[in-house]
Amino acid sequence: MDETQTIRCLIVDDEPPAREIIRRYIQEIPTLQLKGECANAIQALTVLQQQAIDLVFLDIRMPQLNGTDFIKTLKNPPRVIFTTAFSEYALEGYELDVVDYLMKPIRFDRFLKAVNKAYPSNGATSPAKPVAPAIAIEKKNESFVYFRADRKMVKVMLDDILYIESMKDYIKVHTLQGVIITKQSISSVEAMLPAKLFVRTHRSFIVSINKIRSFTNELVEIDKTDIPIGKLFRNGVLKVFSS
Repeated sequence: MDETQTIRCLIVDDEPPAREIIRRYIQEIPTLQLKGECANAIQALTVLQQQAIDLVFLDIRMPQLNGTDFIKTLKNPPRVIFTTAFSEYALEGYELDVVDYLMKPIRFDRFLKAVNKAYPSNGATSPAKPVAPAIAIEKKNESFVYFRADRKMVKVMLDDILYIESMKDYIKVHTLQGVIITKQSISSVEAMLPAKLFVRTHRSFIVSINKIRSFTNELVEIDKTDIPIGKLFRNGVLKVFSS
C-alpha cells in the first residue's frame, strides 16, 4: 500500500451492466482505485501478472473458466469478493476463504459492508486504514461517527449532527459545534447512518430526524435553516414523518 492507503481494485465479470454498477460504487469510495475491468478470468490473470491488485470483485459464472476455478489457480490471490446471481455457489465461495459474497442486484450499502469487511477499521488484520472516510460505531447508548478531516479522524456524536450537505466530491457535516468538511460522497455516508435517526431529503441533503423543527411538502427546517425536499425523496420523507 502507498502512503494514502489506496486499495487497488479489479472487476471481473462477463456482463457489462454488472461491471458498470460496481465501477460506480468503487468511484463513490475515495480510497478505492479501479485498476482494470475484465470480461473473463483469462483477461484477469493477465492483469494480475502485470500489476499489483489488492481486491478483486469476481463474478462466479463466466465462460471458459468460472470464478471459483480461477481462484484455485492462483498461488497468492488478492482478497476476493464474489459477485453472482446464483446463491448455490455461496458455500464453495466461503470454503475458498473469500472475503464476502454479494448477490446481484448489489445494493450500495451491502457493497460498502463487504469492502469494510475486507479492510476492517481496527487495523489489526489489514494493511489499510478504514476504507471509507467515515466510520459509524454504535456501542451501548453511545453512537458516533468518525470523519476524516484535516489529516485526522474526527469523532462526531450522531446526536450532535444537524444535517449533511453535499458539495460535489465533498460533504459538509453541520453539527452543534460547527462544520466539518471531508472528501466523501453523500451516498456512502447515507449507507452508514442509521435510518431511524437520519433521512435523505434531497440528492444533496441528509437531515437528523430529531433536529427537525418544522416541515412542509417542500422543505424541512433545522436550526433556522430551510432544507429542500426533492421530488424523488418526498414520499420517503413524508412516510418517515407520518410514522
